[in-house]
Amino acid sequence: MLRNDGRSLDALREVRITKDYVKHAEGSCLIEFGETRVICTASIEDAVPSFLRNSGSGWITAEYGMLPRSCVTRIRRDKARTSGRTLEIQRLIGRSLRSVVDMEKLGERTVKIDCDVIQADGGTRTASITGGFVALVLALMKVQDEASGETLPIRDYVAAVSVGIHEGNLVLDLNYEEDFNADIDMNIVMVGQGNFVEIQGTAEGKTFSKKEADQLLDLGSHGIKELIMMQQASLGGLSFK
Repeated sequence: MLRNDGRSLDALREVRITKDYVKHAEGSCLIEFGETRVICTASIEDAVPSFLRNSGSGWITAEYGMLPRSCVTRIRRDKARTSGRTLEIQRLIGRSLRSVVDMEKLGERTVKIDCDVIQADGGTRTASITGGFVALVLALMKVQDEASGETLPIRDYVAAVSVGIHEGNLVLDLNYEEDFNADIDMNIVMVGQGNFVEIQGTAEGKTFSKKEADQLLDLGSHGIKELIMMQQASLGGLSFK
């Protein structure tokens, strides 16, 4: 059975990662999940938040935003106040990336990840996490090049994907139409070794069983393995084992 965009139920959208997309950032990429496009940049500062000062430990934080015409109708820019949805996504991106970084090896530095959605068609948070990791690694590789003998403080890869139940079928990597009409919608974040970082699952109008939850997790794991292979290819086969 094919979906509304011609994919099989267990297929990702076409994923493209264009690294070094922004000239002035220490690390950057454009990540595309089908029609969803996000610019991810990583900036490194030789300072940490006050709660980590003199601790020898670093920090990773994230900001996320959607450009006004990234959607069908214009979105107002966040100015005086950041929306609850935006804050939730920023925290999710930060948590996901911190899960694979050795903060003590990072030292007293802060890496700020900026994820700017230039076109949205579902899965913007999962694309941001997947692309944000590539930008993070590229930035840390630049620091490593500039500081001889320094090793990358990365323990593993991390990526994210959406899964759901749409028209009675389990589907991977939902586009906007599928996400809007899904009975079940789940976002999954995993590391390369196969452990989960976060699972966000919601039912819309009907409940789901443990069996269905397990099937969705298996489907998401399959997709994330593919995404991590793409991350590895974009980073020249870099291994953290």
